[in-house]
Amino acid sequence: MILVDEPLWPARGRLWSHLVSDLSYAELHAFAEMLGAPRRAFDRDHYDIPETRFRSAIWLGATLLPSRDLAARLRVAGLRRPKHLASR
Repeated sequence: MILVDEPLWPARGRLWSHLVSDLSYAELHAFAEMLGAPRRAFDRDHYDIPETRFRSAIWLGATLLPSRDLAARLRVAGLRRPKHLASR
């Protein structure tokens, strides 16, 4: 399932959301491609998407969750990649 949180994260003059899959990275990459998110927006285990793509993500079928629940679902699925493990 594709999951997204509210665009609440400020960076570079915008607000951003996190887009994740609790199934696989393949599912996540395919959804991000449909959304028009560039591969460079992928960061370890999620895509950072600008608020301008948030409504499209929901329209395409992403499920809205609070950030803490999104992170928990990643951990349960075994897909969470903490920063200290990113280089492995």
